[in-house]
Amino acid sequence: MAADHLDDLRERLRATQEAAERIAGSIPPQGWASVDDGSVAADEIRALVTLVQGLGDLLPEELREQAREVLRQVVALLRAILDVIGARLAAAEAGPQPPRSGGPVVEDIPIA
Repeated sequence: MAADHLDDLRERLRATQEAAERIAGSIPPQGWASVDDGSVAADEIRALVTLVQGLGDLLPEELREQAREVLRQVVALLRAILDVIGARLAAAEAGPQPPRSGGPVVEDIPIA
């Protein structure tokens, strides 16, 4: 019985890896800019969600809670990374800003 679950898990992992490789191979030179209708990406995302659900079904309840917490933290990390990237892009579009008054003055000190 456990071997069946592991075989199923291995098959799902293999399918997910192949899906990820297909997605990575189809990224246009301009990043995610594409004229594709998104149906392929939606199928791949569904495969990833199915894999995560399958993994959750194989875990005992206490490990399932820990896995959920790890996933929450990963999502929070990704959100923070996207926030930083968005702030940097917004700052780059706004151009150079004059230094704020009242803050510390920072100088480069050459080290000989």
